[in-house]
Amino acid sequence: MIHLNLGREPLRDWRLSGVNGSEPPEATAFAPAAIEAVLFDKDGTMSHSEPMLESLAAARIFQCLESLPDQQLESRTLLADLLHRAYGFSPAGIHPASITAVASRAHNLIATASAFAMVGLGWPEAQALSEQVFARTDALHGQGSQHRPQPTEGLADLLQRFSEAGLRCAVISNDHERGIHEFLAIHGMQHHFQAIWSAEHWPCKPHPDAVRGVCRELGIDPGRCALIGDANSDLRMARSAGVPVVLGYRAGWRQPPPLDPDVPQLHHWSELTVSQGHPEGVVSMVTISTDTST
Repeated sequence: MIHLNLGREPLRDWRLSGVNGSEPPEATAFAPAAIEAVLFDKDGTMSHSEPMLESLAAARIFQCLESLPDQQLESRTLLADLLHRAYGFSPAGIHPASITAVASRAHNLIATASAFAMVGLGWPEAQALSEQVFARTDALHGQGSQHRPQPTEGLADLLQRFSEAGLRCAVISNDHERGIHEFLAIHGMQHHFQAIWSAEHWPCKPHPDAVRGVCRELGIDPGRCALIGDANSDLRMARSAGVPVVLGYRAGWRQPPPLDPDVPQLHHWSELTVSQGHPEGVVSMVTISTDTST
């Protein structure tokens, strides 16, 4: 059996901690959760996407202001403010829980059209302008950006250790399938992943069936998986799908993401280790480790 540990502490099945108000048997409560696969969010977890997303948000705002019809020109300041708020874009960076950070292109397009509508455009015109703006700026997303997303520190080593331990891996993201494949290929990580679930899959995140869908592709039950993400929507989705080990990742943004405090959290991939366990629950803490400092 394979277990994940945060530092030196084995990660246990959160579902066994007083489910329905009842306390589980002591042996079960303290047994580490056995897993076979790890599901990763992409932006803000696997990748430092913030510089790219800042550039994309700035370009979309500029194009929206340039596209505003003459009769709405007096609303430029209001539109700019609405878009900054909608995108979660400020001098402090992209807010890690904003629509830019966690939502799909389609959801961002709806938010943009809503901002246009709030300054007086009819919905058909607002939607058409938003489509034009996104068509002009889509090339700035992903690997086409001058700020190509880079892997978060220590991720490559972690994936190698997971592969050596026999863990299967999948990406579950609201990026498009092409963007996910390009990121993995450019950084030489594609061989570590056996499945992806993108914005083009149905349903997409944060529906719990997205977790169940990617687990079907892996051939593994959600109850034998761990999920790592940087947004509460990811973490709550995983718990709703019955994933026993749910972890919050905090190092992918300038502003730490506001994660639920009852979820275990990590700041660097070196904090996460892998152990081989035994049926009776005894864990060998030194079998496999991502810590290469010794």
